Amino acid sequence: MNANPAWQTLQNLAKTDLDLNALFAKDADRGKTFSASACDIYMDFSKQVIDEVILQNLLNLANEFELSNKINDLLTGKKVNDTENREALHTALRSPKGETLMVNGVDVNTEVHASLSKAEILVNLIRQKIWRGYSGKAITDVVNIGVGGSDLGPLMATTALSEWADTDIKVHFVSNMDGTQLDSLTKVLNPQTTLFIISSKSFGTIDTLSNANTALQWLLAAHDNRATILHRHFIGISTRADKMSEWGIHTDNQLLLWDWVGGRFSMWSVIGLAIAIKIGMDNFYELLAGANLMDKHFAVADFRHNLPVLLGLIGVWNATFLNIHAHSVLPYDGRLSFFPNYLTQLEMESNGKSVNREGLAVGYNTCPILWGDIGSNAQHAFYQLLHQGTQRVSCDFITPIYRYNGAQIYNSSLANQHKLSLSNCLAQSQVMAFGNGALPDELKNKQDEFGKFKQYRGNQPSTTLLLNSLSPKTLGSLIALYEHKVYVMSVIWQINPFDQWGVEVGKVMANSVYNELQTTDFTNKFDSSTNALLGVIKNKGGGRQ
Repeated sequence: MNANPAWQTLQNLAKTDLDLNALFAKDADRGKTFSASACDIYMDFSKQVIDEVILQNLLNLANEFELSNKINDLLTGKKVNDTENREALHTALRSPKGETLMVNGVDVNTEVHASLSKAEILVNLIRQKIWRGYSGKAITDVVNIGVGGSDLGPLMATTALSEWADTDIKVHFVSNMDGTQLDSLTKVLNPQTTLFIISSKSFGTIDTLSNANTALQWLLAAHDNRATILHRHFIGISTRADKMSEWGIHTDNQLLLWDWVGGRFSMWSVIGLAIAIKIGMDNFYELLAGANLMDKHFAVADFRHNLPVLLGLIGVWNATFLNIHAHSVLPYDGRLSFFPNYLTQLEMESNGKSVNREGLAVGYNTCPILWGDIGSNAQHAFYQLLHQGTQRVSCDFITPIYRYNGAQIYNSSLANQHKLSLSNCLAQSQVMAFGNGALPDELKNKQDEFGKFKQYRGNQPSTTLLLNSLSPKTLGSLIALYEHKVYVMSVIWQINPFDQWGVEVGKVMANSVYNELQTTDFTNKFDSSTNALLGVIKNKGGGRQ
């Protein structure tokens, strides 16, 4: 177990019976005391099961683990991804033009903006209807083919920023290797006017390449000039120019990444091409600017008022010391419908580790299971468990303060709907925190009618994040906030958040199973369960159609 003084103190403090009703009764200003704001985001963490003593010891813990130095290592290009011996420079992807970051004798900022400049040329060609398909018609539909970070980030951001779309070009996303998404799209899209973006850091991911090959065959069925199809209907994004060329991507249509860009941190790079096509490069740069604002806040703000530091330390307190094994992200805004999915990968792929940087097994809980949904949908799905189940779950509530304001109001009922959404967001966090204690007297009396069936235990910890409004800039800040939260937690847990070896083993094993499906023989070379399943599949002719 960890011998750090603050760690030992926090372990003892976690054994005390802290209750949110009592904590709020003790401090009338608690709602203001346990809050912080930056980058147009207000964070209320007063409904977390902490007091000043716990918070101070969490801050002490950060200092004992030299968090300030670790933040500097991340932002200045040190090799924080030690198991792969490389930097994690996603913050450099959103640095303004003109800044300098020298890593291994190279100005990373210059390379990043050269890549973005090439992307901007392609974006303008597509948006201005200059880019033409094989028949001479302008592109009307763009399909982003990727998986993981090459899909989740762009999908989430284009959905969240749909109101900033100023083009009639439709952007679609394909990720699943079973072909369902692509099959559905090709039934309705016109091959003459469809452009595919193949996003793959390694350009070897089977999920992505299987979809890319199917897309190519679909286009060749409409027009058999392979060179023309590849030149006019495919853009490639990868670290491997050689592999893109080998597949057939024209050099004019190749956008390059770097090894130090982790997939789940890559949407700020040319991986975000689909976002830029949808909302334009100016708004894409605003997205980057918002993230850069959070980077600067993370770098210089005192830890007591540093949003990513506080969010990360609270996450450690809940998962490691209070043994809360689940965390739910609950945005009360339909535009953020894919945000919980995005964070699922960001947090669980980064911090789902049980071995520390020294290669030793950790003796404590690390990343909790994370999931979520739009708040109003979640209320009618899993809030029952949050309020009356047997599991403790920590939650993040996220909502914009302003929506449908100014020129956007074309129907007064929309403005009222936003108030309803805000009301539900605030009300749900109250009941989770205080249980029956949150209810007004007239409702408490009605609760007695059914006794224990209408009891809400409360003491479910939550943080509420209020955005001034949802815009490219605030979305950038919000995403960067969670990226840095992940890093803070990894420092305290002493794990590497930038590798993902657990993702690789299943892929390797799948190749062996795939080869087995290619034959009609029964080799029985796997475990008895897999052998039996393969037997059923082969006997029914599966895998060969």
